[in-house]
Amino acid sequence: MGVAIYLIFGTILLLSLVVQLRRHQKREAAALEATRRAGLKVSDGPRAQHPHIDTDWCIGCGGCVTACPEGDVIQVLGGKAALVNGHKCIGHGLCADACPVGAIEIVMASPSMTGDLPTLSPEYESSVPNLFIAGELSGLALIKNAINQGRDCVDRIEGRLPALRARRPFSGPAADVIVVGAGPAGLSAALRAKEKGLSYFCIEAEDFGGTVANYPRQKLVMTSPVELPVLGKLSKLEISKEDLLETWKTAARKAGLEVRTRERVEGITVDETGRFLVRTGKGEYRSQSVVMAIGRRGTPRKLGVPGEQLPHVMYSLLDAEAYRDKRILVIGGGDSAVEAAMGLALQPGNLITISYRRSEFTRLKDRNEKRLAEAVAGAQLRTVMGSQPVEIRPDAVVLRVGDETREIPADYVWIFAGGTPPREFLEGIGIGFGRQDLSEAVSRESRAG
Repeated sequence: MGVAIYLIFGTILLLSLVVQLRRHQKREAAALEATRRAGLKVSDGPRAQHPHIDTDWCIGCGGCVTACPEGDVIQVLGGKAALVNGHKCIGHGLCADACPVGAIEIVMASPSMTGDLPTLSPEYESSVPNLFIAGELSGLALIKNAINQGRDCVDRIEGRLPALRARRPFSGPAADVIVVGAGPAGLSAALRAKEKGLSYFCIEAEDFGGTVANYPRQKLVMTSPVELPVLGKLSKLEISKEDLLETWKTAARKAGLEVRTRERVEGITVDETGRFLVRTGKGEYRSQSVVMAIGRRGTPRKLGVPGEQLPHVMYSLLDAEAYRDKRILVIGGGDSAVEAAMGLALQPGNLITISYRRSEFTRLKDRNEKRLAEAVAGAQLRTVMGSQPVEIRPDAVVLRVGDETREIPADYVWIFAGGTPPREFLEGIGIGFGRQDLSEAVSRESRAG
């Protein structure tokens, strides 16, 4: 009798485990199917920070879905949260904060997915000794992270300077650190150098503020407190692009910070003593160390069509309100292109056309997809799908649509074709990509002194 009871109990337990396993497999299959429906390959996914969901703890409340401002990174499938559009995740962590049972943790992508990221030590040092990488290029999203990394890189450099300065001197003057980029990470690094009394150069290819300066007007760019060198703690949970840029300018004025804008770095070499020669279109600079804070987007990708160099062709939209009663063509099918087109369509008198090479939009955020459909239905804008630009003229763009060509009148043209990542440039310096071996990192640290 006792044996029979144990057998019955064991059978019930086994059946329960089988049922749980099948449910888990169904949830995985549902998440995979949702990913495929989104037009992604199985290999597509988050390439940096992203949420890891413990389905054993998840209660399927949907709080994470509601909290995510990106729209459809997470969905509740089969009663459990699942990561279905990881490529859209920017790693802000609001989903983890919203989870009432602590089932979500923000983690880095698996090593197999980080081959497009530079090899870095825990202190953000690259495979080139004394060359540090901070901000988006390191794989960590968010302005807060970029500011913290820029500051920490300079703190690390400061500790090494006595040994670095003791090496054979240059024939000419050399800075303690050169900061490449004047976005969140670069400005934080330069301000920290100024605060610590280090000699420095801060070089930016575009305008003060770097990538943030190119954000759309009034875009909210920060959602958690952060400590900025010179100014101290910024406690605002939300701040617009304009207010954040003004805050940085205030810090720069207060510190007497010098930023060399509109000066693109063309090459970086290392001499036999380990010091750096940084070449730009305007001159050469030497330094004991370098902080690279250039972002991952690189330079805008060009279409290579006649007329692309004309002055009315642009690659980023800063202020939609400045354009009214205009005929505008937006080229591209991603979120940036659609958001720019809809922002321009809201301005009085504008006639907006989107040209996209594919037959349908496949990788838009849910909210953008819905807003676009409403705008087209309301005749606020029109789309020309399956089209390719052939020539850009002063007052029109010639598109190839199938076997025909069509001329679209255009006073302005915006191109959103992505950017050329800086990988080739970084590899030319000697920076490695992908996983690093711990012994190599330790060896590099010992060589750096």
